[in-house]
Amino acid sequence: MPTGVVINTLSVFFGGIAGAFAGHKLSPKFKTEINLIFGVCSMGMGISSINLMKNMPPVIFAIIIGTAIGLMIHLGEYLNKAAALMQKPIAKLFKNKQSDLDENEFMSSLITIIVLFCASGTGIYGSLDAGMTGDQTILISKSILDFFTAAIFACNLGYVVSVIAIPQFLIFFVLYLCAGYIFPLTTPDMIADFKACGGFLILATGFRMIKVKEFPIADMIPAMVIVMPLSWIWTNVIAQLL
Repeated sequence: MPTGVVINTLSVFFGGIAGAFAGHKLSPKFKTEINLIFGVCSMGMGISSINLMKNMPPVIFAIIIGTAIGLMIHLGEYLNKAAALMQKPIAKLFKNKQSDLDENEFMSSLITIIVLFCASGTGIYGSLDAGMTGDQTILISKSILDFFTAAIFACNLGYVVSVIAIPQFLIFFVLYLCAGYIFPLTTPDMIADFKACGGFLILATGFRMIKVKEFPIADMIPAMVIVMPLSWIWTNVIAQLL
């Protein structure tokens, strides 16, 4: 059962409702500083996953080559465009009547959170990991962060944040189902390296959340696709020659 996917989706839904309902009672200072805590928690989750790594060379190679692929095909830009298309029907349902932002700021913030919740490295990694291993830990841990993150965004954007839970569920559920077909082809070392690769994306997400560095998280996603084949090649071919 995709328990983690359901919990993560509900966390965004109820977080958006809570933030829209009580957001006006929170100070800007509180909203800013609590987001720093979310970033630190994300980085802690990433470090924990990186610690599981079995073969460092293929993981590092996957991150470098995968990100290069993402940048060359402009994956991040396409995801932003997809978010913009997704934003249009959502914005029609929920106008920014309760928001202090102007229309351009409202649209920009809405696109940002669509990408954050629907195409984040943490969510993609967590969904695939849950589908392959049955381990829901990453998604459940992410759900705690997402509840409060959704609440903070909803303070400015309103109830529209809750609606994003719908496309998020569809995307993560498809990834969860696809992962079930991948698992029989894997080995424990491949899975460990896959988790480590995802850990780097989660760590980069944390730095992005605290605004230290705007890592191209969306462009790093191809690394998650190529890390397991590279791990297999390293273990069964290259390591045998060393």
